[in-house]
Amino acid sequence: MAEKHYTYLDYAASAPLRDVARDAWLAYHDKPWGVANANSLHTLGRSAARDLEAAHRMLARCIGCGFRPNEVILTSGGTESNNLAVLGMAEGARRKSANRRNLVVLSAIEHDSVLDVASILRGRGFEVVLARSGRDGVVSAEEVASVMGDSCALVSVMAANNETGVIQPTANIVEAAHAGGALAHVDAVQAFGRIDLDCAKADAVSVAAHKIGGPLGVGAVAMRMRCPFDAQSLGGGQELGRRPGTQDVAGAVAFAAAAELVCRELPSVRPAVEALANHVYERLCAPGTGIIPTTVAHVDHTRLPGMVSVMVPSMDSESLVLKLDDMGFEVSAGSACSSGSLDPSHVLSAMGIARDEALGSLRVSFDERVTLEELDAFCDALLGIVSAK
Repeated sequence: MAEKHYTYLDYAASAPLRDVARDAWLAYHDKPWGVANANSLHTLGRSAARDLEAAHRMLARCIGCGFRPNEVILTSGGTESNNLAVLGMAEGARRKSANRRNLVVLSAIEHDSVLDVASILRGRGFEVVLARSGRDGVVSAEEVASVMGDSCALVSVMAANNETGVIQPTANIVEAAHAGGALAHVDAVQAFGRIDLDCAKADAVSVAAHKIGGPLGVGAVAMRMRCPFDAQSLGGGQELGRRPGTQDVAGAVAFAAAAELVCRELPSVRPAVEALANHVYERLCAPGTGIIPTTVAHVDHTRLPGMVSVMVPSMDSESLVLKLDDMGFEVSAGSACSSGSLDPSHVLSAMGIARDEALGSLRVSFDERVTLEELDAFCDALLGIVSAK
């Protein structure tokens, strides 16, 4: 019996491992120091440290925004990167201000790895305020400034939303945060490698390997050395004491290899993938299909390439995902991190989208490795499901 073919269209959850990342990971383990701790003083340890330093340099170069190699803190992924940055920076800013700054501003459309930190912050004596999104999925700098007050320690905002793909005005938000005396953190986990980051003045930026075709379980926070920060774990001086623990050098090397590739090819890949997403929107959201975009049907430089966010008001996401899965197409009901809930997406709710529309949301995501033919086959499948309801 032939094995069933699946077309994977959930790259925003986790992109397939790239050959360059796999090759780099395997090559590192074939080296004599592939087993060594990069913090050891012996010859193999020093060799591992050199490869680790090279990964830091490459990641700093790819993240850009003026970050230096020793400002890149390796983590276990995007969730830890966001947790670490938000908690550590908030605590550091409050300490530096002698407890005067105890307000943290998050946006209402943030990823759960940021929003779920709110309860911990409140338990530590912080006030947490959510900046609202417009119906267009954008959190404006004016909205952030309006809720900051004069006791704000930290503003955290995503570079681009992980459900809608809408790119946020991060440079303006960072400027507003600094004008109010607060630190600014940007969650670029979804945006890194897909767009040029507009974070030149941000105090910290979070990224993750598996979103760009690097290995699972590896991430980073680029954080200015001058940024007040309190480590959230103890046990060693690795990563300048900001994130103790023996580093996964092979993972860092593989992350760096994937990052170098996607950033080098970004100028040509982005418009090509944007064109593919435009094509999907045009097919799915044509008049009479019963499918509507979450914002607008045109994909341009206001949203991430390769992310299509639509709603089928007459159906629920779970049924759609399962029907598509049965036909060999793997997509997500909004954010994969919160799938399984019968409640509408918090992102779409924050945008003011009606419950019956939000419950039928789908996120389709891909990069240049998905073909036009595969996307057309997916569109045929979804349009057939909706027309047959």
